Amino acid sequence: MDDREVCIVFNLISGIGHARFSALCSKFGSPSDILNISYNRLLQVPGVGEILAGKITNWQQNIDLSKELNLAQKAGVKIITICDADYPAQLKEIPDPPLCLYVRGELNCSLNNSIAVVGSRRITGYGREMTEFLVSGLAYTGWTVVSGLAYGIDAAAHQTAVNANGTTIAVLGGGLARLHPQDHAVLARNIIEKGGGVVSEFPMELSPTRKTFPMRNRIISGLCSGVLVVEAGLKSGSLITANFALEQGRLVFAVPGRANSPQSKGCNKLIKDGAVLVENVDDILNEFEFLPGISNKKSEFSTASKKDIQSILANLSPDEYKVAKCVELEEKNVDIVSAETEIPIEKILVILLKLEMKKIIVQLPGKRYKIKY
Repeated sequence: MDDREVCIVFNLISGIGHARFSALCSKFGSPSDILNISYNRLLQVPGVGEILAGKITNWQQNIDLSKELNLAQKAGVKIITICDADYPAQLKEIPDPPLCLYVRGELNCSLNNSIAVVGSRRITGYGREMTEFLVSGLAYTGWTVVSGLAYGIDAAAHQTAVNANGTTIAVLGGGLARLHPQDHAVLARNIIEKGGGVVSEFPMELSPTRKTFPMRNRIISGLCSGVLVVEAGLKSGSLITANFALEQGRLVFAVPGRANSPQSKGCNKLIKDGAVLVENVDDILNEFEFLPGISNKKSEFSTASKKDIQSILANLSPDEYKVAKCVELEEKNVDIVSAETEIPIEKILVILLKLEMKKIIVQLPGKRYKIKY
């Protein structure tokens, strides 16, 4: 049995996390050596008591490794262990990295190009609006959005990234054969079809519990360079993710909300405690502007002279060009832009957001838009 198979076995044994795994490897060498160690010698390792030593020495009586590998293969799931070269480097930095990652789809994220977006399950209209606005911008600028596939902000973040043709990663609180919530099965499939992935550290058939959800939160933050909390109460699990981010040396961002809204009290507290206040995507991107390897698209408008601007506009899509020219001479609201360009409002909103992220137009008070020069 090789080291990666031993990692999968240890991941199937309750009570073995990274700390005990590291202690065992330090004492006995490679992971594959540990399964040959006697019960009495295992007891010499700090943190390994009689119960755990018994589980390790008798693992074949309680664990069916072949069944687990077959389940993963049939479901199209790849198991990445901490011994593998393609294990995410950013996760190795956190205090308690998972021994295994079960991945369906692709794990296309790096520390310098991924951000977590989390929040309350009890989403409000304001929370949905801000999630869609911010995630659309992040997707356009090339960031991978990581969240937990839960109801509310999580689902809105994933769906918005999918709609924007961006990449998004869903980290589950249970095994991939126990997708939760089942209502989001279609969303999970869409995430994978768009080049993203659904990920879990848990064995295929492990059902989620109140304990496993906080555990998955450290992975959500650990995969990313920052965590954005859009909407959260004071007891929201999103604050657990924010705390993990701080422990892992990641940045924490929060969207401010109404002072008397229970759904905003968690975010407002984070801001009081030093989180970066976020009103638009630039508030996030500016925090990473000078970090190496960060992928932030910059607008040609920031350096172009006026004589170059028409050629920049000419490189837009036909609909983007129509909208930009529509607001060239005077500021206009969405309804007027839609009427004058004969483009449906739902499509206009997406185009306006793209042009705003390209820094070609600017949004003015009253949700009116004007070209930026």
